[in-house]
This record gives sequence, structure tokens and C-alpha cells, in this order.
Amino acid sequence: MALALGGYFSSGSNIFTTSLVAVQSWFSSRFVAVQDFLTAPRDMASLRQRNAELEADVSELQAQVIQLQQEVGETEILAALVDFETANPQNSYKAAAVIGFDPSPFLQYVIINRGSNDGIQRGMPVVTYQGLVGRVDAVIADAARIQLITDPASSVNVRLQNAEANASLIGSVTGDVTLDLIPQDVALESGDLVLTSGLGGGYPPDLIVGQIINPRTSDFDLFQQVAVQPVVDFNRLQIVLVIVNFKPIDFSTLKPIP
Repeated sequence: MALALGGYFSSGSNIFTTSLVAVQSWFSSRFVAVQDFLTAPRDMASLRQRNAELEADVSELQAQVIQLQQEVGETEILAALVDFETANPQNSYKAAAVIGFDPSPFLQYVIINRGSNDGIQRGMPVVTYQGLVGRVDAVIADAARIQLITDPASSVNVRLQNAEANASLIGSVTGDVTLDLIPQDVALESGDLVLTSGLGGGYPPDLIVGQIINPRTSDFDLFQQVAVQPVVDFNRLQIVLVIVNFKPIDFSTLKPIP
């Protein structure tokens, strides 16, 4: 003890201590490596489970965000439709949801969830808060088919608001709409508003249809033909209004007087 207290064993003690620490470090590193190796599968399984739970939470939150966006969009559409009804009190409307589109590339139709049980009849005009959509073409008890103004068989009598001239709006296979039978002396400009004229008894007057785009005149044609940009986005139809108090006139029953 006296020699140890005197410091005579310090060099040997340091050598022994260093060797012991090295041995302990070697055993400790190997023990930790073995422990990590044995516990890694369990940790991986726990991480996978936690990752799956987080992915499920993210998916649920995304679904909620999408649902809220749809509800906000529908609320805005309904508010706009209410404003449209208030601004046009001369008509009676029945709101309907679009539940289907015609799959044919050559026809322009949509299906709504209102039918004869709701008072819907063939020929009734259909609008949105933006403007004219088309008219009822076929009806069953709980659904109806709407012919859009872009359909090749569609023809709407319209008038040009600025030019005070009448014309015929026709659809096409491509979904484009044009004005036909416009006299050559009528001056047209891009942005001129196109409204229903009420002639022919197919539609009530003064429903907004669209605007003229890129008018061109030709000295070789008897009438002008001009492209029209509809105000309604037919690819995003969700809710429409059927004008139920308008009864179209059927001229097919008229007979000439003998």
C-alpha cells in the first residue's frame, strides 16, 4: 500500500487499466452489434406498422380535403343558381344533378336525376347560372336526357345583342357551335353577346348562349358563318336548372288550310 501510495505502481496500473478498457470496449461494441442484430427485425416491423398508420392517416386527410372542396364547390354553384333564380323570377325552375354523360363521341347529351315524377317534360329548356345548356330530349320516371346545344342535331334560334340580327345556332360533331344564316351586311365583332330570340317556340327569349369569336366575312357566301364560345363549361356540369313553366310549341301538328 505504501508503494502504491508512493506512486511506484502507476506505470503498471496505467498499462493494466488501458488493456482492461480496450478489452471492455471490444466486448461492448460486439454486444451492441449483436443486440442491434437481434432487435432490428422487431424495430423494422414496428417502423413498417407506424409508416402504414401514417399513410392511412394521410389518405384519410386527403379524402376529407377532397370532400370539403367538393362541398365548397357545390355550395358556390347552389348559391349562384339561387342568385340566377332571383334575377329571373319570370320562370319556374327545378334543380337537378348531372349523373351521367353520353359515351358516344358523336352525341352531346347528359343525364339528370329528375324525370316525369318531378314534372319534367320533353322540350323543357335547361340552364345553369351561366347560361343555356340545352333542352330535355327524353324522359323516364326518375331521369331525363338533356340534348346540349353543342349536339350536331341541335338548332337554337338566337339574336345578336349588339347587331340586332337573328341567326341560327347549330352544334357539331366536334362540340363546336356556330352561327349560321347571318346576312352579309351585319357587322360582327368579337365579344358580341348571343341570346336566345324566342322565335320558333323552342326556347324562351333572352337566355345567354355565348359570345362571338373571330368573325370573318366572305364576298362569295350568301350568309356569314361565325364561331361562338358558349358561356357554359359543358365538361364541368354538376347541377342544372330545368325551366318547368315553359311549354315548347310543336309546329309539326300545324296543317295547311285547304
